[in-house]
Amino acid sequence: MSQTQHRYTNIISRYYEGCSTADFDMMMSTFDPDIVHYFVDHSPVFGAAALANYWLKVGPKTKASWILDHIIVQEPEAVIEWSMPWTPPLDQKRQLLRGTEWYIFKEDKISEIRSYHNNHYLQDPKNRELWDFPYEERGYLP
Repeated sequence: MSQTQHRYTNIISRYYEGCSTADFDMMMSTFDPDIVHYFVDHSPVFGAAALANYWLKVGPKTKASWILDHIIVQEPEAVIEWSMPWTPPLDQKRQLLRGTEWYIFKEDKISEIRSYHNNHYLQDPKNRELWDFPYEERGYLP
């Protein structure tokens, strides 16, 4: 089976479609109830409903849509590269932001997302790693 045909590809694509179309139920169908989404530019979002509501607010505000470009799967994890056409509220000029995300799955539901990207609108030295991520607990260099 190719990586693009893996069930995780379909789950992430459905999650992205839900984000892009502001479809709360579609997003919720992909989440473990205790999902955590870590970001490099703000605090994590905890819980399925909180994350779906976060994207319901952010997506329309930035006219964002998400595209899964590439995936590598090693169950229960997947790593993707993504593209996000969006319109920054500050200058209203359509742009393309690219990044990568690490996913952990629990029983075919997304239980964790770690999102990495470099948004030049949010430049700050503290945005060089995931906020509030338990690096040391997970065996990363402290």
